[in-house]
Amino acid sequence: MSLLSLKNLTKTFGGLKAVDDVSFDVEEGSVMGLIGPNGAGKTTVFNLITGNYKPNSGQVVFDGKSIEGLLTHRIVSMGIGRTFQTIRLFQNLSVLENVLAGCHCRMKSGAFSSMFHTPAQKKEETAALEQSLKELEFVGLRQEAAQLSTSLSYGNQRLLEIARALATQPRLLILDEPAGGMNEQETEDLMELIRKMQERGLTILLIEHDMKLVMQACDELVVIEYGRKIAEGVPEEIKENPRVIEAYLGTEEGE
Repeated sequence: MSLLSLKNLTKTFGGLKAVDDVSFDVEEGSVMGLIGPNGAGKTTVFNLITGNYKPNSGQVVFDGKSIEGLLTHRIVSMGIGRTFQTIRLFQNLSVLENVLAGCHCRMKSGAFSSMFHTPAQKKEETAALEQSLKELEFVGLRQEAAQLSTSLSYGNQRLLEIARALATQPRLLILDEPAGGMNEQETEDLMELIRKMQERGLTILLIEHDMKLVMQACDELVVIEYGRKIAEGVPEEIKENPRVIEAYLGTEEGE
């Protein structure tokens, strides 16, 4: 069953079609990779899913509901979490506080409860703390909880972003180049983390340039070039697809 369906999505910026009639489905419980050359429109597709951009035409359907045009915080509350290509941590907050920020979308206490520290608000705060520590343990950062987020290595800052996204309790997790800046060992650990998230029941959609990670971690791949989908299938099919090879490597002039 498809958890996410993109139907003929198109997004233009001025006269440029950044996304041009793109359609694909992401099956619940799967890991789907979205790949393509630099500037192909991959992050724009993500931004259309998460409400950062509104499509010129087409639909984004999540769990049977059309969500294009909804505000970002509403989409998060429906169960879509994400990380970003450029790390976006709260630099003056601790590792734990960064993850607690992700819990905010699930908290129901209003200003009155927070001001007077009602029992319901205290219970909610305790639950958020427990959830945040659980997510830090899950990504391997429990021991760094009290550190400033900026004191972490680049690879661990990537993991912290994933922990914060997990704290929103998503059903679909969107990862935008999660291995960017990671060394070989960190990338291996990330592959294992993606496997664990899938076992946990999460559906994952990722952009990634590390082809080893993509080929090993993904159940299916969608390839886009110049905003258009040019291929879709299992990794073994995609890596042998002549059109995909041409998109990545080009051809000799005159061929």
